[in-house]
Amino acid sequence: MSQDHQISFPGRRIGLLGGSFNPAHKGHRYISIEALKRLKLDAVWWLVSPQNPLKSVEGMDTLSERLKSAQQAATHPRIWVSDLECELGTRFSADTIALLQHRFPYRQFVWLIGADNLVQMPAWQSWHKIFDSIPVAVFARPNYCHAALAGLAARRYRKARLRERSASLLAATVPPAWVFFQTPLQPISSTAIRFLRDKGKS
Repeated sequence: MSQDHQISFPGRRIGLLGGSFNPAHKGHRYISIEALKRLKLDAVWWLVSPQNPLKSVEGMDTLSERLKSAQQAATHPRIWVSDLECELGTRFSADTIALLQHRFPYRQFVWLIGADNLVQMPAWQSWHKIFDSIPVAVFARPNYCHAALAGLAARRYRKARLRERSASLLAATVPPAWVFFQTPLQPISSTAIRFLRDKGKS
């Protein structure tokens, strides 16, 4: 990672929102702004993945197209869109987190995910290392909240869950530590956007 990146990325308390962003949309922006407010973050970095290992290449827009859609959706001075995983050479979230923490030891990172990802997390590579190495903030998603809170990840780390009213302390809390936000549900999804876009082309 270049010295320019170390200088240009703002703030000490940083939310990390990883994903395919295929395409990015206002739901990503909503979660990011809520994270900025509720977690008292200085910035949120969108980590646009070169290729999610759990998702098919088929139907995946190019990285440049996804970065462009993310830039268009972010529209906030404290949301930074990045292809850092390309520079880091990582494919798995646990590896990305470990390298960022190593290169930016003075920053307090928080991993931001939707409730759907909390359900799926046990399928992630070294998923327990994520909870054990970084505070995690989970945001409600339609049709996933019950399954997320009843799932393996939530049950395994149930004693590490913070109350919502303590969320501003999360970034400075030694992991494992996580919080679940009962935010207003955002029905929009990248899958639905792609379906409508492809339908319009047919």
